[in-house]
Amino acid sequence: MTEQDVTPGQDDEQQIEVTAEQVDAAVDRLKSEENFSLAMITGGIASLIGAGIWAAITIATEYQIGWLAVGVGFLVAITIRQTGKGMSQKFQVLGATLALLGCVLGNFFTICGFIAQSEAMGFFEIITQINPAAIPDLMAATFSPMDLLFYGIAVYEGYRLSLRQISEDELIAEIEAG
Repeated sequence: MTEQDVTPGQDDEQQIEVTAEQVDAAVDRLKSEENFSLAMITGGIASLIGAGIWAAITIATEYQIGWLAVGVGFLVAITIRQTGKGMSQKFQVLGATLALLGCVLGNFFTICGFIAQSEAMGFFEIITQINPAAIPDLMAATFSPMDLLFYGIAVYEGYRLSLRQISEDELIAEIEAG
């Protein structure tokens, strides 16, 4: 195995020599901190919160702001990154999937909110009374081709930002601890 120099930080003039085995062992220890179940739960909650914020803003302004989809993707991804500490692709797929779910639910909650206003009913009353078979038609009626762009950006953000980011300093600290 070859050895490489790793500099702990820019202000630190001392260099330590690290082997590939040390790096692999440190990465394995960091991977052992992954928690996919927690990432699913907290990511799902973030998706619901993002959808609720999306609907609340859209109902209040009576205007659908596409950038809310980006916010949903970001919220979901950062939540998954922080709680799941994932370093494998399944965390990215989870982030993308839950970001898309949050966007779709945001649109659905918005529709339910507008129906609740027009019928002078409560939001949760509408949610519980809506015919599930009618949901695809409702979603199609409010769909805009621009939704695809923003959904795509949200999915991309959910995918790209869901992985744990490890700084050089964290890696060196893990190597030194190991």
